[in-house]
Amino acid sequence: MIVSDDAGQFRVGNHALCWVHAERSLQKLMPATPLQVRKAETVRDLVWRFYRALKAQTKAPARPCRRIPADASGASSRLRTGYDDLDKLLARLCRRKDEPLNVFERSGIPLHTNASENDLRSFVTKRKISGGTMSRDGRVARDTMLGLMKTCRKLGLSFWQYLGDRIGLEGQAIPPLATLVATKA
Repeated sequence: MIVSDDAGQFRVGNHALCWVHAERSLQKLMPATPLQVRKAETVRDLVWRFYRALKAQTKAPARPCRRIPADASGASSRLRTGYDDLDKLLARLCRRKDEPLNVFERSGIPLHTNASENDLRSFVTKRKISGGTMSRDGRVARDTMLGLMKTCRKLGLSFWQYLGDRIGLEGQAIPPLATLVATKA
């Protein structure tokens, strides 16, 4: 199952919508009056309460899982605030309400994409600092090295020792990363 921020390229196969990104659309609203500000803040508060309830349910799967989401999603479909942009956003979220609830289909699926976005952050930072690469081969080499570095870090390995082992320097033999990842999983 793919958990994404609703970007079109990730809407393939079994898809779950990231709760944090669903809430971010509420942050982008531009309320014009104090009343609209209060209404937007109230809805954001409701979203975060619902998120905390979902998070508690995923940590305690012995409880009935579908009760809270069904109740809350039914209430959200009837919610009207009188703030037109907010009502349109709520209608859009309600149309896609099943995607955030896909976390109940399989255990271990995160409610958000923070971990994967954190993994990509170093790629984006490097690209911004360097101004990109001159060729496709340069991009592939950079992405490969950063990916190896992140994987080594997650496995508790020294990236430099791993590289040294791969180019034949003296030192401790390190098994292939695929073997280590499979063992850790």
